[in-house]
Amino acid sequence: DFVAETCPARFAEFVGGSESDRRLSMLRPVWFTPTLEESAAGAQWYRCDVIAVAGSERLAPLTGRLRGVLDRPDDRDRYAMCGTAAPDTPDFERVVCSAQHSWRAVEVVPFEDERYPGARAARERGQTPCEDAGARVAEDPLDYEWVYEWPTAEQWRAGQTYGRCWAPA
Repeated sequence: DFVAETCPARFAEFVGGSESDRRLSMLRPVWFTPTLEESAAGAQWYRCDVIAVAGSERLAPLTGRLRGVLDRPDDRDRYAMCGTAAPDTPDFERVVCSAQHSWRAVEVVPFEDERYPGARAARERGQTPCEDAGARVAEDPLDYEWVYEWPTAEQWRAGQTYGRCWAPA
């Protein structure tokens, strides 16, 4: 539990940016600990790393300095979360924005609830914020698209207590 709390906190301090910036990026903290056998033999170490997810089961190369990477607009854009299609379509794959993409995650809808509110309530909660976010990033604020991706019960249990707003890139 200590490492599972420490590494994400150190990740946030290391990569910088706001909580929303981190949730809209493809950067993730990962950690390593000794095996049970190594621990029994006295090993007392852990290691926290940063990875960049490129897409399904692929990692992106990490280039340049990572300390404060999400505080720098160009780097934040490079590691941002994008999609190969609209998130509500079968062709959608989450990719890093430095790869070819047609949609981009543009805003986070946080939930303060301790318990999962249910799919219907989670879906309804993001409609207005995502519609507004879509209008803000659109070339024509009278003609635009947006998609809201709300957390499932399984994602909620895994710690994703927020949704994401998407718009065409």
